[in-house]
Amino acid sequence: MFEPHSLGPSGTGAFAPISPVRTADRVRTPEPGHPLERDRTVVPLRPGATPAAPTPPGAPAPGEPELVPVLPALAPLLPGGGLRPGTAVSVAGDTGLLLALGAGAFTEQAGDTAWAAAVGLPELGLSAAAGYGYDLRRLLLADHPGPHWPDVVAALAGAVGLILLRPTGPVAPALAARLTAVLRRTRCALLVAGPWPGAVQRLSIRTGRWFGLGDGHGQLTGRQVEAVAEGRGTATRPRTAHLWLPDAQGAARAFAPAEPLPARPALEAV
Repeated sequence: MFEPHSLGPSGTGAFAPISPVRTADRVRTPEPGHPLERDRTVVPLRPGATPAAPTPPGAPAPGEPELVPVLPALAPLLPGGGLRPGTAVSVAGDTGLLLALGAGAFTEQAGDTAWAAAVGLPELGLSAAAGYGYDLRRLLLADHPGPHWPDVVAALAGAVGLILLRPTGPVAPALAARLTAVLRRTRCALLVAGPWPGAVQRLSIRTGRWFGLGDGHGQLTGRQVEAVAEGRGTATRPRTAHLWLPDAQGAARAFAPAEPLPARPALEAV
């Protein structure tokens, strides 16, 4: 068990109050007994999670839990085809890619056991999240944590399996190392919008093209992108994937370069 107030905004150890957390489907006060009940100062580990000895970032450890699954279209970007609990992945410059990368935790696991949190992402499109497959009833939002975002992340890491984060500014390596240690103990995966010291993978969009609006009518029908992932150690070889992000139905899926383009709606004379 760990105390979520052990990290201050600068990693100094000073206590900072936790910002309000709400579920994505509606704002509500957690029910009594919920691990994120507001009057709790210590968040217990998820059932089955036990402290693990420190290991190099991205390296497998004895008894390590299964990978957090990702959507099949994004699996080729990651070693093993999933997110390794206890590590951080950096996503540069594209919230859509960040959002799609976390969707598999809901769509590729059986049952209703997956919980995720988004910290510092007030612009997160909940309609887009639902289109990718998120269950909004199990997505916690801490939109404006301010300088106390490290405390929020440390607290949530003990209650959810996946956190999407946008820090409020540059992250010092020492603070990143402390939070990564928390992630390892709680076996939580972290997806960061922007750079993160020690990230095991760095994902970005190399090229992208929207369809619809530029074709002479006023509705965007989808976006094709080439996503690239670069890592460290055994994962240094760049990996690429061609994706609809999203397609006309709002989903993320792979596409072949020779795939026909979306049909253009018929125009009528007025």
